[in-house]
Amino acid sequence: MSSAFLIYGATGGVGSCLARMLASEGHRLHLVARNAAGLEALAQELGSDWTAADVLDDASFARVAERAPRTLDGLVYAVGSINLRPLARITTADLERDYRLNAAGAALAIQAALPALRASTGSASVVLFSSVAAARGFPMHSSIGMAKAAVDGLTRSLAAEFAPAIRVNAVALSLTQTPLAGSMVASPKMRDAIAATHPLARLGQPEDAAHLAAFLLSSRADWITGQVMGLDGGRGAIASK
Repeated sequence: MSSAFLIYGATGGVGSCLARMLASEGHRLHLVARNAAGLEALAQELGSDWTAADVLDDASFARVAERAPRTLDGLVYAVGSINLRPLARITTADLERDYRLNAAGAALAIQAALPALRASTGSASVVLFSSVAAARGFPMHSSIGMAKAAVDGLTRSLAAEFAPAIRVNAVALSLTQTPLAGSMVASPKMRDAIAATHPLARLGQPEDAAHLAAFLLSSRADWITGQVMGLDGGRGAIASK
């Protein structure tokens, strides 16, 4: 059965992979991203509607809601940042931007789409993206760790508030090979060293995240809500050898 999904961050590594996966299954998509040129190209490829929007602009969420389908079966917020600095170099602007991009933006996106999600005839689903750094401490992750921990709290709070009509879950990633992580994986030596810190001895791929997100959006996951699911090669739960 075809469903309607709204995807924020649709031109990113995970967002674009998920969009292609859902489109191949016959679902209807409304794609959102800041990069208008890349977004239009992806939308044309998939035959999807789209809205160029910057989640740092408060007015963008209402504009997206006006153009998106009036009935939504799911929303994905695949917007994020990787801001790694020692605390001594973190600025107020860093903290505010990371929180807005990762947590507050997710809340505002869901708020604007709430009437459409409530109009779904099935169990609508929201999928957010967190990080292994929200639950496990890593050096130089203070700003992003705080922001992603807020995503975890948002996930559980909204799951409780919206049950049983709307399910809310998050996928907590470790380092995944996307353009966002480009500077961290550009060097083969660095890439191999980071991969070795994972018990499964590799970095994540966009397809890993897309498959789990697609499952959480589907009716196969209709008894799952309020969960922050680790997708991290085991890094968050067990030690590497």
